[in-house]
Amino acid sequence: MKTCLIIDDSRVIRKIIRQILESLGYICKEAIDGKIALADCAETMPDLVILDWNMPVMNGYDFLIALRQMQDGDLPVVIFCTTESSTASIEKAMLGGVNEYMVKPFDADLLKSKLTKLGLL
Repeated sequence: MKTCLIIDDSRVIRKIIRQILESLGYICKEAIDGKIALADCAETMPDLVILDWNMPVMNGYDFLIALRQMQDGDLPVVIFCTTESSTASIEKAMLGGVNEYMVKPFDADLLKSKLTKLGLL
């Protein structure tokens, strides 16, 4: 089974993403910020990371840069799921190593289409 780490400070968003992914057969873990998520990745690297940008303690972009520098940190597919919709933010995320970008609000069909595009469905 594929694993996913959902990183978002919003409990509601984590719950929505988790329900969608679990219905698709994913095993999900959750983290409320990038620092906690890095510790989770050091223990077990997930197949997929769904990542918010704006979070306390460590934001999503800083997490992404740190993840990609970890041993096996190049392996997870990372999808930003954020309100940051500017072209500059998207370009910065792509240069930082994100695989796909999704702007909130989103729905199950959009998430499924991103996973299909990435070969994860």
